Amino acid sequence: MKPDTSGHVAAFFAQAAEICATIDQAAIERIAQGIARVRADGGRLFILGVGGSAGNAGHAVNDFRKLCDVEAYAPTDNVSELTARTNDEGWETVFAAWLKTSRANEKDGVLVFSVGGGNAERNVSMNLVHALDEAKRRGLQIFGVVGRDGGHTAKMADAAVIVPTVAANHVTPHTEAFQAVVWHCLVSHPTLQQQATTW
Repeated sequence: MKPDTSGHVAAFFAQAAEICATIDQAAIERIAQGIARVRADGGRLFILGVGGSAGNAGHAVNDFRKLCDVEAYAPTDNVSELTARTNDEGWETVFAAWLKTSRANEKDGVLVFSVGGGNAERNVSMNLVHALDEAKRRGLQIFGVVGRDGGHTAKMADAAVIVPTVAANHVTPHTEAFQAVVWHCLVSHPTLQQQATTW
């Protein structure tokens, strides 16, 4: 195997170390306390993401349910409903419609995983924008793990972690990687974890 002579690997991990050193730990703590309140109130946690963040959402649902006894759902895990709503009503409203049908209320919370966080001005990830507006109307707590300036998620959130931008060309991979770091921090947080992991 040839060594990486471009320096990419070393640079990528140096950037990750810089993110670890500068990420807003207080925001992560606020999310932990907020999700604990959702659980204590008998509420549900709706985890929203698209693309790679949708994959993260499905994994996080498992961890919050299994390790933390938090009733959690990711709309993207139900591909039949997701595609039916997209086909019949449009992609922009799929998450907002999920919240409406779930009768989401002030006991519940929304956790957004996104690189941009949704941006109405640029017409990007409007499904997240509409979902967050619906969540705010219904009184849900809003949390996020996002990149860059956090977009609509950061504006609407009760607590949001904005993954620091340390390399403009690696915003997406670092943000999606640190979504996993943050949610694993949360599900192992003493305030939230109820069941031990096997390993």
